[in-house]
Amino acid sequence: MGSAPTNRVIATPLDGFKRELGKGQGYQWLLTLMAVFCHPCLRQYNSEYQLLETTEGRMKLSSDPASCFPETSKWPIVMAHNRFGLWKMGISHVLNAAHGKIFCQGSHKFYGTTIEYYGVPAFDLPDFDMTPYFYPAAEFIHKALNTPRGKILVHCAVGISRSSSLVLAYLMIYHRFSLLKAIQAVKERRWIFPNRGFLKQLRNLDLQLSK
Repeated sequence: MGSAPTNRVIATPLDGFKRELGKGQGYQWLLTLMAVFCHPCLRQYNSEYQLLETTEGRMKLSSDPASCFPETSKWPIVMAHNRFGLWKMGISHVLNAAHGKIFCQGSHKFYGTTIEYYGVPAFDLPDFDMTPYFYPAAEFIHKALNTPRGKILVHCAVGISRSSSLVLAYLMIYHRFSLLKAIQAVKERRWIFPNRGFLKQLRNLDLQLSK
């Protein structure tokens, strides 16, 4: 898969390398990012401000995105560029949500045949349209996690906005999470802070999927 969108789930890298999920969960989702599980008590918010407030709540709890995980890489960009390190951890797929001149290390040429790469040339700006990448990125994540022994690294530059937005979209598209449910689930294991523009786009996706 290349760097262009097709017809069909963080500009920051999501780092953590959590290998086991919450008790009772059989999923092996996003092993390099977070453990995802559902919460029974979720309030429904109907405004972008309230959703943003929900994400800000995590910021008050932790200023270190990596501190949410007992097993975490604290050098996400370096890790994404460390082919031997990725091979050692068994990473089979890399999704770069900051594909471009600054974080453009990823490519088929760079990773070779051992890792499948997909690049999303996103900018962490409220007016950047991430919508065209929701489905192709979600499909890439889905295929990676359904590959035998597949493990995926989703990254960008900081790991809180662009890459998290794509992971949220993946959970919404393939696991039918509402936006709020996806945010709450991810926040339990990973500090995220999608920008306002991405939240609006995710909210629109949420409305479309709920029809």
